Amino acid sequence: MTLDKSSTEGSAEGRADCVILHYNEIGLKGKNRPHFIRLLARRIEMAALPHRPGRLTRLSGRFLLDVKPETDWKGLRDALGRVFGLAYFARARKFPLDLGAVAEGVLEMIAPMEISSFAVRTRREHKGIPASSKEWDPAIGARIQARRHLPVNLTAPGTTIHIEALKNQAVAYAEKIPGPGGLPIGASGRVAAMLSGGIDSPVAARRMMKRGCEVVFVHFHGAPYLSRVSAEKAGDLAEILDGYQLGSRLYLIPFGALQKDIVLTAPVADRVVLYRRFMVRITERIAALESALAIVTGESLAQVASQTLSNMAAVEEAATIPILRPLVGMDKEEIIAEAKALGSFEISIEPDQDCCSLFVPKHPATKSKPVHLRRAEAAMPADEMIDRALAESEVLEITAGKRPVTRAFLEVHPIEVKEGV
Repeated sequence: MTLDKSSTEGSAEGRADCVILHYNEIGLKGKNRPHFIRLLARRIEMAALPHRPGRLTRLSGRFLLDVKPETDWKGLRDALGRVFGLAYFARARKFPLDLGAVAEGVLEMIAPMEISSFAVRTRREHKGIPASSKEWDPAIGARIQARRHLPVNLTAPGTTIHIEALKNQAVAYAEKIPGPGGLPIGASGRVAAMLSGGIDSPVAARRMMKRGCEVVFVHFHGAPYLSRVSAEKAGDLAEILDGYQLGSRLYLIPFGALQKDIVLTAPVADRVVLYRRFMVRITERIAALESALAIVTGESLAQVASQTLSNMAAVEEAATIPILRPLVGMDKEEIIAEAKALGSFEISIEPDQDCCSLFVPKHPATKSKPVHLRRAEAAMPADEMIDRALAESEVLEITAGKRPVTRAFLEVHPIEVKEGV
């Protein structure tokens, strides 16, 4: 599939199926708009490729994707519905740029449709195109009324027939399919998301994808003291999120031994915040390897003891790059609704052995003091603990349409951990 920047030419096959794709927010990006449009085109091509489409053509404010007879429309529709940056798209028909030809083509297009009332809306790609909404809308509407005897409703039509007059042809469609909006992935750089097996973090990761971030996932599990069930859940969640990203990496960090080291050294009440500080440091190390500029968490203010404002500040002190919390002001019901829409909720609520439940005190501190945390960390070989956890980690490579591949951390990053750890 190749991207053609020129307008498509009219042809004898003027009724070939196609998909018209509109973007919204990236049209406001000024001098950076061409870069955003190129990113979006690449994402459309990546999403569409497995479903056997035709040529992708860039037009003014939109794209046109040819659809072949063998194209899997259902699969293509689902894939395009996960392309961030698209405002909406529609399965459409192409016709010669002629009023009579468009009217007859529209009648054929809507023949199998049940329509209670209708309106016709024509728009031109630019003013130089010889097509006028004042002329085309009533003329095409009149033919539809004459043939189908359908009532016109210009304020709240049951069906709106959209006609877009392009340079050399017209495109018509009657159903707009909402896209996910936002910015194309890659437009805002890369982030490292801490992905638990719970409800919140997948929603946070998807929100960052919608803002144009490519996301690397990091999961902490309780091995060797707990089973790998949470790691398997994290893999399932990462695969769902990869439906938007089409190529992802999930780091699986065994955290149980490090937690035990903290338990043997630190005050009981501070354990949970110390766990979080070490998680942040490990994630930051991975972020550096992946050229990620920030850490993302699924924290929501005051949801649990570690997510009080004081404890969030104490955890953030351990980082040298930004920690982004896209859910910080949301309540649980709002997050659950987004998780259900994402399709992650049912996986997230499956029981597992989360490392967050390992060695947790009955009464964790809600207002940890950084000076006490630093003092506790000074009594530990923190760098060695982090190196050991990374050396024992695995990397799950996720590629759309293929089985995930698990590799050892030291195979992916062979010189990033000291020898002998």
